Amino acid sequence: MNTPAFPPVRIGQGYDVHAFGEGDHIMLGGVRVPHSQGVLAHSDGDVILHALCDAMLGALALGDIGQHFPPSDMRWKDADSSQFLQHCNSLLRDRGWQVGNADITVICERPKVGPHALAMRERIAGLLGNALDAISVKATTSEKLGFTGRSEGIAAQAVVLLVAL
Repeated sequence: MNTPAFPPVRIGQGYDVHAFGEGDHIMLGGVRVPHSQGVLAHSDGDVILHALCDAMLGALALGDIGQHFPPSDMRWKDADSSQFLQHCNSLLRDRGWQVGNADITVICERPKVGPHALAMRERIAGLLGNALDAISVKATTSEKLGFTGRSEGIAAQAVVLLVAL
């Protein structure tokens, strides 16, 4: 295990977006959320977990989710994104880090995130081995502007603070 040098914290940020397509649900934060559409994606298209993975990888300068799980690799076709998050968490821990806290914002007009936010926080906290109060999931609209405002897709941003083990 590599012991991190001072300072014993790192910050990473991530962003993900997917267009809406056919379907009756989307995956958000590892939770199946009913919706009038699905998302177009190689994996399950969970924008929350994808943005969170990118934030974790970015904090350690380990590239991005596409480098670790390329869409050209059929092993990841329709994959559960919780696998990606568990992999990223293992990479952190192997290097002497853990997620101190994560703050995630979903950007969309629909579906409404609020009714599912606690379940998402619980799922993410469980996958990372964190306390519930270290994981924040919230949402905003784009006031009907841009692709999210026109309900053409969904986006998520994530910020993580890593702390030394």
